[in-house]
Amino acid sequence: MLNVYNTLTRQKEEFHPIEPGKVRMYVCGMTVYDLCHIGHARMLAAFDVIYRWLKASGYDVNYVRNITDIEDKIIKRALERGITPDQLVAETIADMHQDAAALNLLPPTHEPRATHHVGGMIALIEQLIANGKAYPAPNGDVYYAVREFEGYGKLSGRTLDKLRAGERVEIDPNKRDPLDFVLWKAAKPGEPSWESPWGAGRPGWHIECSVMSCHHLGEHFDIHGGGEDLQFPHHENEIAQSEGAHGHKYVNYWLHNGFINVDGEKMSKSLGNFFTIRDVLQHFDGEVVRFFIVRSHYRSPVNYTDSILNDAKQGLTRLYTALRGLELPASTGIDWSNPYAARFKAAMDDDFSSSEAVAVLFDLAGEVNKTRDVQLARLMKDLAGVLGLLQREPEEFLKAGAGEGELTAEQIEALIQARRDARASKNWAESDRIRDELIAKGVVLEDNAQGTSWRRA
Repeated sequence: MLNVYNTLTRQKEEFHPIEPGKVRMYVCGMTVYDLCHIGHARMLAAFDVIYRWLKASGYDVNYVRNITDIEDKIIKRALERGITPDQLVAETIADMHQDAAALNLLPPTHEPRATHHVGGMIALIEQLIANGKAYPAPNGDVYYAVREFEGYGKLSGRTLDKLRAGERVEIDPNKRDPLDFVLWKAAKPGEPSWESPWGAGRPGWHIECSVMSCHHLGEHFDIHGGGEDLQFPHHENEIAQSEGAHGHKYVNYWLHNGFINVDGEKMSKSLGNFFTIRDVLQHFDGEVVRFFIVRSHYRSPVNYTDSILNDAKQGLTRLYTALRGLELPASTGIDWSNPYAARFKAAMDDDFSSSEAVAVLFDLAGEVNKTRDVQLARLMKDLAGVLGLLQREPEEFLKAGAGEGELTAEQIEALIQARRDARASKNWAESDRIRDELIAKGVVLEDNAQGTSWRRA
């Protein structure tokens, strides 16, 4: 039985989908104004693993991950660059998809864009006004009246009184209560806008996810996910909007992934420790980055440093090396009664514990190294595939990634041939010199009965 940690109840619960055999899951995606950073990679990969495990468990999964393509940051960045918001959005979505491919993410079932659902947002706001949960303001904005929703704070554990007393809230004369949040923003000159019953304007950030999730998954669905920073106010506000409009429960299970810290500190441009996925991919293979993320439990905080990425590279190299040189039989599916597979399944059924599942892969790799058993190797590759790992040819991974100043595969092969010639003529000094040169260049040689193979360190 799959158990998941539900942020709403703050405990692990048995997972029971609303409709047997089917799972409806929504995850808050990107606001497309800039390149995705390593924190986004954590969220994307974490829910990709969850998606993969639900599918591997036999569920028919409808996975929706939205794109926010209208927001203050998008308008500001487009203005700074002298392009239109639409141009910026198109460019950034293409970059996001390229990064997703490098991390071997499965595409979601649906990837809705906020601007394609403005009509639904207007309709939901009208329903909230009719239900007494929202009100138009004199300035053309529309606000959600948080004190009219009895359950406000149940996800984050923050009561309204504590919020009011403990946080500095900007005084806005258009709001009835300083804690009320905007559903519709009146248009400003030169900004994108849509016509509405309250005048020209555009939707607030929170309303879009309530509309896109319900459009694709219904008013009540199974799983809602995102980074833990979205618990409040974004997901709290989603609950208030959706349940305030529809009068019943919105989501059964709330899942949130942990942060990535850099050298023990929160990633921040102001601290100079901010890394985009593109930055990291200049130095590390995309599968290494994925492995770095997957080998930790999705809810745990993860520390990012180059040394930790190098350690992840070495770990993934160990796994690929175990498969090297083996002719694997065609996959016939995973036999979950196998002891290794059973351990893997128990780990993933325990709140998607990919860290424990990766430990099973290392145990399998050790056994494969000892026995060279192709059936065990096949099982190892199939289990790793559930995590989106080890699906390339070992040689491709082990020889990939010539960075700036590093030897190409052709140069390495030429040096190996020169070493082979030196050994044939019993010029051991030259043979050792070439080997030392390759080691210094980050190339590891492995001599065996079949000859010499190599990999990058």
